[in-house]
Amino acid sequence: MITIKGVLSRLTYQNPDNQYTVCRIQVEKIQDPITVVGYLAGVAEGETLTLKGQWASHPKYGDQFKAETYEVTLPATISGIRRYLGSGMIKGISRSLADRIVDRFQDQTLEIIENQPEKLREVAGIGKGKQQMIVKSWNTHHAVRRVMQFLQENNVNVAHAGLILKTYGAGAMTVLETDPFRIAIDIPVIGFAAADAVARAKGVEKTDPARLAACLLCQLLTFESDGHVYALKEELFSACARLAGVDADLFAPALETLAGSKEIRIWEERIYLTRLYAAEKGIADRINALLTMPAPEPQISQEEILDQVLSGMAVKLSDEQLEVVCQMMTRKISVITGGPGTGKTTLVRALCQVFKQLRLTVVLAAPTGRAARRLSETTGNKAFTLHKLLGFDTDQGTVEHNYTNPLNLDVMVVDEASMVDTLLMYHLLQAMPAGASLILVGDTFQLPSVGPGNVLSDIMDSGRVRVFALTKIFRQAQKSPIVRHAHDIRNGQMPDFKAREEQGLSEFYFIENQHSDKVVATIIELCANRIPRTFPHITDFQVLTPMHRGEAGTINLNQQLQAVLNPGKGGIDSHGITFRSGDKVMHLKNNYEKEVFNGDIGQVTEVSRADGTLVVDYDGRSVTYDLLDLDELTLAYAVSVHKSQGSEYGAVIIALTMAHFPLLQRNLLYTALTRGKHLVILVGSSRAVHTAFENNRTRLRRSGLKDRLTA
Repeated sequence: MITIKGVLSRLTYQNPDNQYTVCRIQVEKIQDPITVVGYLAGVAEGETLTLKGQWASHPKYGDQFKAETYEVTLPATISGIRRYLGSGMIKGISRSLADRIVDRFQDQTLEIIENQPEKLREVAGIGKGKQQMIVKSWNTHHAVRRVMQFLQENNVNVAHAGLILKTYGAGAMTVLETDPFRIAIDIPVIGFAAADAVARAKGVEKTDPARLAACLLCQLLTFESDGHVYALKEELFSACARLAGVDADLFAPALETLAGSKEIRIWEERIYLTRLYAAEKGIADRINALLTMPAPEPQISQEEILDQVLSGMAVKLSDEQLEVVCQMMTRKISVITGGPGTGKTTLVRALCQVFKQLRLTVVLAAPTGRAARRLSETTGNKAFTLHKLLGFDTDQGTVEHNYTNPLNLDVMVVDEASMVDTLLMYHLLQAMPAGASLILVGDTFQLPSVGPGNVLSDIMDSGRVRVFALTKIFRQAQKSPIVRHAHDIRNGQMPDFKAREEQGLSEFYFIENQHSDKVVATIIELCANRIPRTFPHITDFQVLTPMHRGEAGTINLNQQLQAVLNPGKGGIDSHGITFRSGDKVMHLKNNYEKEVFNGDIGQVTEVSRADGTLVVDYDGRSVTYDLLDLDELTLAYAVSVHKSQGSEYGAVIIALTMAHFPLLQRNLLYTALTRGKHLVILVGSSRAVHTAFENNRTRLRRSGLKDRLTA
């Protein structure tokens, strides 16, 4: 390993989340500064750095020094301290104030700021508020560096430093030194291995009870991220034994300890995190309570229903739809399901019309922002996201509405209910008034929820709740090859994707390419030249793909499509993505302050590199992001099929190749196909399409809701 020492002359780039840095270092006796790259947290221009690493050659930027470890040497001379404080890196210290501080404390200045900050008030212009600002800025600046160096010393990926600091702030070092396993539990993405490396370096034994308990909790969190609500004891112990490198039998005492402290719950050999146990049991208890309540008496006849719907919507209900509406009038909880073109939306609109006539308060909601907007557009009634409706506070992990403060409604209608996970359904049912009715609308042939559980499927399969399955495809929908292909897939019949319509343009095309590079080239050609002729706005069409990685994954497709659809220089860099004005972007997590939600798609309208901000237009509403917010954004020229769920686009281009093999399933093919409203173009190989269709074995999710409902 090579060692170099020099002064940081220019900080070219630094990712605020993982502290990946590009900078220029002026080394003594070398005329030109050298370029250094690496994870260098808490460094500032003017600091002296000692770096260890290797030389590397970048194809675009030439020779670079790739730093693996680093140390900062604070200046010792009065002139060096004066330059260091005057650089502006410590908030509250201007160049003139830096001169006054150094004039007062000379070569003891940095020691005073670090250990005796109250003495700063001896300097003219520094009161209590200014002193606190300086101390806070100093501690923040050096906390980043201390965490980074601590991780380096313990052979932990330094890219985790940003997440640790974002979670714990100035208390990060205290957590690392006193309770490292807490990091793996509070920040599951970091995982057990990183926290364990710190603990083991501090002398924690492999069989330490705290280590074994932490391993159990981390593995349960991993199972949760895979969609499971619980784990079987044997599989949990087996997974933990591999993770911790100890015998599986050693975990039994740790499990008893966690059960005793109420961190986990055990039900018939099923091991739950306590919050998931409470949520699953709470759903079952609430549904069972609803089912024991007396059914409401119908207050409207069939003739009146037909008249209300005809006068209010100019629609005549089919016999099947009329029968469903009449029966739902007498149910406390029910499910509407069916494929595209079967009239689910018409049925919801009709129900809203009838309930309005009965002077009942109806609230419409959906799991995502795009699904809620789509529901509002199709029904003509205001719809909410479930998180917004319930008043989720993500910082505090609380909800505004619960059984002590229920929602004000008589009927709750939830669309895209297959996307609702165990925790969200629990909070919804807790917020339902005792006398209200619940209608769930969804299609279980789609992909399951991102969060844990199979809530809608479990409710339907339990046999306890009345399910109204719409099967008749309406005449207009029958003409659509998109609808026909979707129903073929639902019915277990392989569609003839290569069939052509007898005349005119079709709504569906299959362009066969065996190789990923040709699939990507075809998609770029379609998006750059053909699709915009009919769908001119960039948000009118959407590229879908099963995976993020690989040549035909979202990462590469977004880079390639951005280069063609929105080329140019400049922009703001974050997480390896350059955001430019005109880019199509997706918001990745619910942000109630900004009122944008997971899956919302917009377009960048302004970029200010000087301020480090950009503005995104979401359907006419402008939202501003700063550098620290950019982890909530990604390019959205191409998105995963999972992320598209609950959305509908004018045109959809689907990439499907054998490189996507791990995720090729029938429900993925069905979900992707049904995202297109007017046009679907499938680009890929016949083998991949057949593989997806034949794989109807949806991955088992461990959920006990059905058993609780039928017990």
